[in-house]
Amino acid sequence: MSLKQVNKNNLSEVWLKASILGSNWAASEIILGSFLHNLHFPFKGNILTAIGLVLMISVAHIWKDKGLFWRSGLICALMKTMSPSAVIFGPMVAIFFESVLLEISTRILGRNFIGFFAGSALAMLWILFQRIINIIIFYGFNIVEIYADLLRYAEKELGISFDTLWMPVLLLAGAYVMFGLFTAIVAVRIGKQVKKNPMHLNLKYPDENIQYKVKPGAGFQYSITWLVFSFVALISALVINSRFSPVVWMPLSVALVALWVMRYKRAMRQISRPKFWISFGIITILASLLFSYFNDAGWKEGFLIGLQMNYRAAVVVVGFAVLSTELYNPVIRNFLAGSVFKQIPVALEISFESLPYVIANLPDARRFLKNPAYVIRLLVRFAEERYKELKQEVYSDVFIVSGNVAEGKTTFLGNLATVLKDKGISVGGVYSKRIVANGDTIGYNIVSFTSGKDVQYLQLKDGKVNNEIGRWKVIPGSFGVAKEIFRAELEEEKKVVIIDEAGKLEICGGGWKDEIDSRLKRRGSVLVLSVRKKYVEDVIKTFHIHNPHIIDVADEKALKKLVSLIEKSLQ
Repeated sequence: MSLKQVNKNNLSEVWLKASILGSNWAASEIILGSFLHNLHFPFKGNILTAIGLVLMISVAHIWKDKGLFWRSGLICALMKTMSPSAVIFGPMVAIFFESVLLEISTRILGRNFIGFFAGSALAMLWILFQRIINIIIFYGFNIVEIYADLLRYAEKELGISFDTLWMPVLLLAGAYVMFGLFTAIVAVRIGKQVKKNPMHLNLKYPDENIQYKVKPGAGFQYSITWLVFSFVALISALVINSRFSPVVWMPLSVALVALWVMRYKRAMRQISRPKFWISFGIITILASLLFSYFNDAGWKEGFLIGLQMNYRAAVVVVGFAVLSTELYNPVIRNFLAGSVFKQIPVALEISFESLPYVIANLPDARRFLKNPAYVIRLLVRFAEERYKELKQEVYSDVFIVSGNVAEGKTTFLGNLATVLKDKGISVGGVYSKRIVANGDTIGYNIVSFTSGKDVQYLQLKDGKVNNEIGRWKVIPGSFGVAKEIFRAELEEEKKVVIIDEAGKLEICGGGWKDEIDSRLKRRGSVLVLSVRKKYVEDVIKTFHIHNPHIIDVADEKALKKLVSLIEKSLQ
């Protein structure tokens, strides 16, 4: 039994919603992010942030739960671990803090336009702030000196005077705030549309052969020792790089990066990309020219400063890739599962389960860019539908007894009801009793497990009739009477409800479909269905039953297994 099956009933309402919203956000990152990345589209980070913000603000018009935003951001950030990229810290931190800033703004200012605008503006500013911090972390504070020298050079050559060193950054920040304002306006407008006119949605189901969940480092031997060593080594390398001479930091940096690359093949991706080496050359040349032009230092000293910055960047990039890999260690994940963060792994499992459904229902990236408002409305509507499905899964455990015709399913259910009653477990429901004459089956009655009342339901047809199932005809009005008996007897809550022969009728929207739907929404109850093997998959899809317990009636130990599973489910 999976982690999700065991703990889903303990998942809070807000975490359940966050798991859906987080997977929707992650899906947009996967589909649109990959498309923009392949196009080398400028400001793709801002566009993806805007999509995430619009999605959260739109959903906020129908889901009012406090803490929904930061939880959704955390789920989306953690889902970035499925990314093939070796470095995931940057996007993970950005997504999480953007959602936190929106959460804080709406907590202080309210879930109104002012709160949404402040959250959007701060989230956009965070992108700029994080990019500046990343550059400083990668290259050290020497990069600030290069920026200042470039600014002075521009002032001198162009005859432009900046009142402050950070004026270009402040102008850029202003542009980010305006984009945040635009994002908030769009989000509120879509949110009102979603609330006023919910769109109709016919859910598509994903191809089961497609796997969306990719675990980085599959088959990799994780090590807590290597995690601790790599963290200490990264900090030590940065200290040595800033305080010692090139004779010390250069060979140590090369040795550390080589050691990491030998163990972590994915870490090599970052420093093998042309972008890294182009930056390496540009920064080295700029440092050499600018430091010699504006300072008393010669070009050789500037060249060494440029090399120092690039060696530092290589250590940081590879080091982050190493830590990203080791932090996926199952030991760490299991520790979190048993800690105060125990709801996170469960919510994350549900998010990964939901992700294929989101992707199956989303249009391609071109449609995304052509009509983003429509796609956001689609995502919000999907979130509502998915939430209803998951609530259904939370409330009821489903057991399917499968077998072929005349293999003993009904007899098995009768024995199951007897055993459960003997154990003091209340049982309700119906089974199909075969009517036999001269050794031949001539019809079926619907019989109550509780009272034994029966209603004649099917008989052999004697010509073309309207209500027919194969070679049988349905006796007019019989099913309505049977349903009344079923509903009346279940007014007293039963721990276990058994319905025999769910199949073709239910798949087509008839039979016991309404009763099954109703029972699936009852908290703390168990539903047992008998289904012919050829209809099992269709029944599962019709009722959106995820991870059902399927029991083969031909198994000699089937009754014992099923009783044991039901007892555990009711604990």
